[in-house]
Amino acid sequence: MALWKKLWLLFAVIWMLVSALNAGTILAFSEQPEKAVRPVVLGLGVPALAYLLAWLWDRRRRGRQGDDQLL
Repeated sequence: MALWKKLWLLFAVIWMLVSALNAGTILAFSEQPEKAVRPVVLGLGVPALAYLLAWLWDRRRRGRQGDDQLL
């Protein structure tokens, strides 16, 4: 597995754990449970966006390496 995938996995687990704790705290102690939607959405969306950006970066970087080898 590539290093960036390992780092992304670590980031995603920590990010989702913190987001889940944040949403759980809001649900447990807030009088407005609808406020918990934002941490849940961010908890799922940010790691997905980070993976997409890292994947695109890796794909672009590998494409350049292939072009250099042809010359």
